[in-house]
Formats: sequence, structure tokens, C-alpha cells
Amino acid sequence: MTTPSPEAPNNVWSRKGVAALLCCALFALVPAAAEAKIIHREKSLYSTILVDERGSLICLQFSVRRDQRNQSCLDRNDPKRMVFPYAHMMMLSLLFDPEPRHILVVGLGGGTLPTALHQLYPTASVDVVEIDPAVKTVAETYFGFTESERLQVILKDARVFTKRAVGAETRYDLIMLDAFNGDYIPEHLMTREYLEETRQLLTPGGVLAANTFAISRLYDHESTTYQAVFGSFYNIRSQVSANRIIIAVNGELPDVATRAGAASMLAGRLTPYGVRISDYLPAFTTKPDWDTTARVLTDQYAPANLLGSQ
Repeated sequence: MTTPSPEAPNNVWSRKGVAALLCCALFALVPAAAEAKIIHREKSLYSTILVDERGSLICLQFSVRRDQRNQSCLDRNDPKRMVFPYAHMMMLSLLFDPEPRHILVVGLGGGTLPTALHQLYPTASVDVVEIDPAVKTVAETYFGFTESERLQVILKDARVFTKRAVGAETRYDLIMLDAFNGDYIPEHLMTREYLEETRQLLTPGGVLAANTFAISRLYDHESTTYQAVFGSFYNIRSQVSANRIIIAVNGELPDVATRAGAASMLAGRLTPYGVRISDYLPAFTTKPDWDTTARVLTDQYAPANLLGSQ
């Protein structure tokens, strides 16, 4: 949220279908909102941060204008388990490089992804870029996130970080983009210019995984923007999540056999996190399900003016 020949989807749902299923999926994942008890509320420079308790789950939410949206949840009865399907799907990027040495995660949230990557690859360096210091404090206080010599948080806007990292010739084998505010992805992290800069950070054959939504007015534009920068990419959607994961490679996309072999190798290592990686292999597709003529997002043509004109 891909393996017939050519790479065609066999379980891609319509956007309306995913939206309807999401309502059911959310209730299956966490107790009803009425049962939630807010244990922390803080207005930071960027959003209102909420932490609520729902049975054994502690969940992080951001509120900007209209509502609260879960960013991360921790199951205290099973701390390693990844609660949300999107996190499972982000781990599919490991199929393309099962042993990354240098990893970048954009967006900390509760720290689910960087913590898991650090545990899986204790000798790798994991850099996390987070703009909001309050998010880091909440992740440490409520979600068990801990920095170490090889897992470090850089408190900086991701666009600024990326520009400076390109100038310093920093390179990563794996980059995960998971930056959300209470509404959507910040618009300056969605443009062709940003993705071109991000691609420069990838080693040859390096992998980028981006968490976004399967139901969005920006779906077509996001897709053409990634295509403009990376060419063909994997568009992964699931029957149990309204998220979609874009996986792009700084080079050639691996074939079906390569992915299957990597899935077999990773299966046991990902079991403690509740990730059954082989279940997602049929979801890989490179076939466009978007309007391929949609205008590419740029620094001059970004979501703010795009949505304002519709």
C-alpha cells in the first residue's frame, strides 16, 4: 500500500473502497475513540500534540485545524509490534537492500520506524530528521524512544537538512519519508525539487520509501512527481490501510525473484514486529493507477495553490 508480468496489481482497491474499509480497519486496530484517555496535551510551535491511552495502546496524535489523526501507537503489552499496517509496508523497502549501513528517516513521530531499524541493524547509522523538538521529547517520554551513538535525531527542517547533506556529499542506502503534520505532508517536502535533492542523497542502488495516502486530492500529482524524478517506481497499496507506500530505487528496480528471495531471508527477523513481509509481495506494481498527465508538483506549484484553485 505489487507480481504478474508485467508488474500489474491484483489487489489494488478503488479509493472509495479503501476509504470505506479504513473506517473498519481503524476500529479493528484500536478501541473506540470514546475509550481513549488523553494523558498528554501540548501546543508546540508546529501543532497541538496529543498522547492518549487506549487499553494497552498509547497513541500519538497531531491536531492542526480540523481533527486529530494518529501518527504512531505503542502496544505496551508487545512493544516491538508495529500497530499500523503502513509501518509494515514501509519495511518492504528492506527487500531492496536487506543490509543497509546508512539510513535516513524523515519524521520521528513516536519513533516506531527508527527504533525498529536500529534494533534490526545495530551497527548501521540511523539519522532521524524531525523539525519539532516537542515531538522528540514526547517520543522519549511516552514511547520509549532512546537515542544512541548510532541512532540520532537531527532537529531541523528536512528541506534544510537535505540541502546541507547534499552539499556535504552525505549518502544513504535507505531513506524513509514519513513526515506528516496534522493535515498532510508539508508541501515543501512533496515537490520535484525536494525529491531531486533527496535522490542525490542515495547511494547507487539506494532505496527510498515514502508513506502517503491512497485517497487524496493530491494522489495524481504526487504520483507524476515521483515518476518525474525516479521514473518507474513501486506503488504499494493494501486492503487494510488507506496509506500507500511509494518505493523508488536510485537505479534499476529488482525483479520478482530478487524480492521473493529477500523476503524469505527477512521473514524471521521481522516476525517480532508483527510484519509478515511475504504477504505483501502480490501488492507490488509499477502500473500507473493515476492520471499520468497530472501536473508535477514544484516549489512554484505545490499543494497550497493547487488545492486553493480547485
